[in-house]
Amino acid sequence: MVLTPETLQPSFSSDAQAGNDRVAVLLMGYGEVESYEDFANYNEQALNLLTAKFAPVPTWVYPPLAKLLAAFDLHEWDHQHDHFISPHNAIFEKQRAGVEQALKERWGDRIKVFKAYNFCKPFLPEQVLAQIKEEGFDKLLIYPLLVVDSIFTSGIAVEQVNKALSDLAGGTEHWLKGTRYIPSFFDKASYIDLLARLVEEKIQKELAVAHLPSQTGIVLMNHGCPHKAKGFTSGIDESQKLYELVRERLIYRYPLISVGWLNHDTPLIDWTQPNTHLAARNLIDLGATSLVFMPIGFATENHETLLDVEHIIGSLRRKHPEVTYVQMDCVNDHPEFLKMVAGWADTHIADLLSAQAQVVNPAMAALQAQSYQGHSHDHDHPHDHDHHAGHGHHHPSEHEHHHAH
Repeated sequence: MVLTPETLQPSFSSDAQAGNDRVAVLLMGYGEVESYEDFANYNEQALNLLTAKFAPVPTWVYPPLAKLLAAFDLHEWDHQHDHFISPHNAIFEKQRAGVEQALKERWGDRIKVFKAYNFCKPFLPEQVLAQIKEEGFDKLLIYPLLVVDSIFTSGIAVEQVNKALSDLAGGTEHWLKGTRYIPSFFDKASYIDLLARLVEEKIQKELAVAHLPSQTGIVLMNHGCPHKAKGFTSGIDESQKLYELVRERLIYRYPLISVGWLNHDTPLIDWTQPNTHLAARNLIDLGATSLVFMPIGFATENHETLLDVEHIIGSLRRKHPEVTYVQMDCVNDHPEFLKMVAGWADTHIADLLSAQAQVVNPAMAALQAQSYQGHSHDHDHPHDHDHHAGHGHHHPSEHEHHHAH
């Protein structure tokens, strides 16, 4: 029997709809190592998921390269920064707990918030999704807690979720009956207003007494992006728009504002400019006597917002000791931020709880691909008997062509 698109329409299960009225909210972040022995494993996963999408490096290089990078990490974290341990995971747990508390105020036990880290066991997406399945959830809200929606941030979260869902499929009926996804919040007014207000409050509290507004420079820091990434969208557009929206809130009072990209110094890659160091130097040249460094492209503190920015400020201070430098935190577990994160999820949770459960049979995917291939083949190559019978080439009707594709 040849399968047609009509036979492959998703079916709906009233039993599934009635049997599970709960939603698993999956907050996703990078995660960072807390044991130096994990550096090599962390770097290898990052190379496979991130670097492979833009750097011309063969995959066999990843294991030895990961070990080499681990040596640099160890030197920086242990020797240069007195056995630095990243606070990222602890902050992310506070974010998870805070978002869950806010959501439970409205939804009660119908929701549970889980966390997954792209690079860190025991919270890899495959591990957490297995737990979600075991706890009987069949509705999932995928929620990368990262600002820029691109293949380098939210995209790798979806990539890992998809792989885990394939591995956990089993049988002829997938356990997952409903899915929603929240991409970026780069253009959310509440987030932009919070960022601008935090900067203004910091300036008023610490700098206004000694520096004129026109001499108070602000570097708004984004996650660095490569300009060419094997056809993937790298997040430059979203990051640039985020910067412009925050800048719009501040520039009428503080004219010296620049984006500062926190780039990874990868050879042969054209990165976004100006980098944070150059952005700060430019503002000093324009007359800034104080500089505020505010991370806007990161929701959670990590080694980039901490160690990288510390290095940049240290370098600037050696050349310009007369300038005052202020390093600000990410929004982290700011109560207002956690409430807005929960609020952005409300509509999607409501949709999942009210939507009819959709039953998917993963085993039919290969058959469907063959079916559609057959339809295309029939349309692209006329049957021989049509030609020999003197009817000329077969031209599919508009309806047939639309149906096949």
